[in-house]
Amino acid sequence: MSGDITIKKSTFNKLIIGIASALVIAAFLGGYVIGNLGETKTTTQNTYQPIPTQTPTQPSTQTRIAISIGDSPVMGNPNAPVTMIEFSDFQCPFCGEFFSQTLPDVEKRYIESGKVRLVFKNFPLENLHPNAMAAAIAAECANEQGKFWEYHNTLFENQTSWAQLSTTDAAKTFKQYASESGLDANSFNSCLDSGKYADKINKDQLDGSRYGVDGTPTFFIGNDKKGYMELGGSQPFSAFQQELDSELG
Repeated sequence: MSGDITIKKSTFNKLIIGIASALVIAAFLGGYVIGNLGETKTTTQNTYQPIPTQTPTQPSTQTRIAISIGDSPVMGNPNAPVTMIEFSDFQCPFCGEFFSQTLPDVEKRYIESGKVRLVFKNFPLENLHPNAMAAAIAAECANEQGKFWEYHNTLFENQTSWAQLSTTDAAKTFKQYASESGLDANSFNSCLDSGKYADKINKDQLDGSRYGVDGTPTFFIGNDKKGYMELGGSQPFSAFQQELDSELG
């Protein structure tokens, strides 16, 4: 027919090859785009989204409180402008940590220079530390002979030795420490056996609870004129340095 188009076989073959090539290219490009879209989605889903950090809470303004020092043992210049009051338990490991790791720096930089005095008050946690009350009484008996701080140091230096003893063996050990410290043994032993200073220690505890002490060690820093601010726990020296410098400022 006049309307029919005649295509040579060689031309037809070239046309078929061209169409096939075009389809292959189109399929490749389509797959690449689809593949990239899927990867973008996956990447978007797995992209790390940093969690906003919470703004640190500013410490609340503390109210200064009045604290009675009474006849508690004092280390340092009695007229020092700043007083640091420690409520402590001789069997408490954190109190021992303060004694060994922090007190030496406080003593060297502030107490020996006459800027700060340290006041010790007993707060034995008998439910946790069964020998703490006897240790506190022993320290007060040593104080009766003018050697509180020497005995205080001995108790903390040897804390791990007597802390796990029975109450009977702990009392014997406390008497041994007294003898080795050059204390009058008869007077010390009588004082310890009678529990002479139990009432005083209980008063320290009651006072401490009224001031807000609920664990050891707890510190109060200030003076009788301005009042005292609490610093709780076995803090590093830098924390005490900051508070003491602020009070001395």
